[in-house]
Amino acid sequence: MCSVAFVAALVAGTAIGKPVIDVLRIRGARQTVSEDAPSSHAAKQGTPTMGGIIILVAFTAGFAAAWLGGARLSGAVPVCVLIACCAAIGLWDDLLIARRGKNLGLKARHKLALQVIAAIGFVCWLSGSITTTVQGVELGWAYYPLAVVLIVGLTNAVNLMDGLDGLAAGVCAIILVGIVLASSVHNAAWSVCLAASLAGGCCAFLWFNCHPAQVFMGDTGSLALGGAIAGLALAGKLEVPTQVFAVVPWIETLSVIGQVAVFKVRKAQRGLAYAQVHRLFRRTPLHHHFEELGMPETRIVARFWLASAAAVALGLLVWR
Repeated sequence: MCSVAFVAALVAGTAIGKPVIDVLRIRGARQTVSEDAPSSHAAKQGTPTMGGIIILVAFTAGFAAAWLGGARLSGAVPVCVLIACCAAIGLWDDLLIARRGKNLGLKARHKLALQVIAAIGFVCWLSGSITTTVQGVELGWAYYPLAVVLIVGLTNAVNLMDGLDGLAAGVCAIILVGIVLASSVHNAAWSVCLAASLAGGCCAFLWFNCHPAQVFMGDTGSLALGGAIAGLALAGKLEVPTQVFAVVPWIETLSVIGQVAVFKVRKAQRGLAYAQVHRLFRRTPLHHHFEELGMPETRIVARFWLASAAAVALGLLVWR
């Protein structure tokens, strides 16, 4: 059924992509480039955003096709609710940015608080149906706060990674294929079909998001995909392999954390002027660092895809 789910999502997403982009353009849902982005990104100003809607509709179509085909998908309900909550938070953020015409959506603390609430709700829902053992290690009560951190962390990691044409959608599609392959070992039909539907939605979105992008996914898509990957990892008991699969978004996140930490230390020791010049990276997240080094956007994206494919292969090797 995973093939049916993938193909149905791919076809549905490709079919609705152009009409959705037209509606977003008419409604004024256009990208506002951050002042922190490289100067080359100025050309992206005004590109329609909130294209994550394409992924979500495609995912729904793929999942429905699998269900109509007879797949038992009841176990996917908590993950689907988590995806919907993360998508709603992202949509709210995108709508505020579009309305204000500035890269100012939800305040960071408000967005984080909403993500934590969604994560806690998901973990509480699962608490009676999953074990707290990970790779043979019993974590006990510590499993639950770690699960919340995983959801919030991975959701924001995908959000940070969404900065180049095709980068987030391509990397997430590869990660989701890894989850499909890992889930199939345990015959978890709902997990396989859910991941396959999302992978199909990402591939459909890539048709319109590849360089030069006709649409961006916005927080609507990036938060939903991050939440989906984390939810699948927890509900499908794939906590460890999924972290290996997701090495690219995690490294992107660590580059931001490292940049901020080094800046603060150097500012305290040597002053603001010194800290501004002697940064850990030229710009973060990491993909912007490579842009500043003069690497073409398409080459960065392709290499990040290859790194993700290698990570998935490694994760599957360890998992099996």
